[in-house]
Amino acid sequence: MERRHFLSLVGMAAVGACVPTGKKSNNNGATASAAATIDGHKFPELGYAYDALEPYIDAQTMELHYDKHHRGYYGKFMKAIEGTEMETTAMHQIFANVSGHSESVRNNGGGYYNHRLFWENMSPDGGEPSARLLNALVKDFGSMDEFKKEFSDAAKTQFGSGWAWLYLDGNKKLKVTSTPNQDNPLMDVVSENGIPLLALDVWEHAYYLKYQNMRGTYVDNFWNVVDWKTVSKRWEKANKGEWKG
Repeated sequence: MERRHFLSLVGMAAVGACVPTGKKSNNNGATASAAATIDGHKFPELGYAYDALEPYIDAQTMELHYDKHHRGYYGKFMKAIEGTEMETTAMHQIFANVSGHSESVRNNGGGYYNHRLFWENMSPDGGEPSARLLNALVKDFGSMDEFKKEFSDAAKTQFGSGWAWLYLDGNKKLKVTSTPNQDNPLMDVVSENGIPLLALDVWEHAYYLKYQNMRGTYVDNFWNVVDWKTVSKRWEKANKGEWKG
C-alpha cells in the first residue's frame, strides 16, 4: 500500500487515547493493577485470571508472560522515554517516526504496545466475528477459513521471534502480515503498514512451556481464545476513522 493512504487513515483518529486497560477483576491473585504514568502510558490490567485460557494457554505461561516479560518491556520503555516529549506522545505517533528513535524505544515500546493488544484480543469466551466484520473478512480473503489459514501460515512461518497480524490498510482493506521481534504495522520501519486489529505473539516465551517446539499447535489452538467481540470493535472504529491508537 502507499504509506500516505495509511497515514491519512491514522490521521482521522484522535490523538493521545490508549487501548482500554482491563475488563474484569482478576480472581487468582495476579498482580494486574494498572500502574498509571504520564499521559496514558500505563501497564494494563490483564482482565482475566492466569488460568482463564486453559487448556490452550497455561497459567504458568500467562503469569510469566504478563508479569515478567510484558512488565519488563514496559519498564524499559518508560526508562527510554524518560525526560523526552514521548512521555506525552501517543504510541501510534511514536511508531510513525520510530526510525528516528532509539532501538530501546522501538523494541521495548513495541513489546509494551503489542502485548497490550494481545491480552485484549483473547478471552475465555471466544465468540465469533460480528456480521459486518465477517462480511469484510469474506470480501477480502474469500472466506473465514481462508483468512484463518493465511493468518496461521504467517504465524507459523515467521522466522524466529515475532508476531502475526490482521490489520486494516490505508485503503480500508483487511490484510495479514508478520513482523520480526517487537515490530508492528504502525511502525515506519516495516513494509506493510496499517491499523492492527488482531495480534498473535510467536516468541517462544509465549508458548514453549506448554508446546515446546510445536509452534503450529499453539497457533491452531489460538483460535479457541480469540475475543472476536474486541476485534470487531477495533475494526469498526478503524473502518469509521474513529480509531484512537
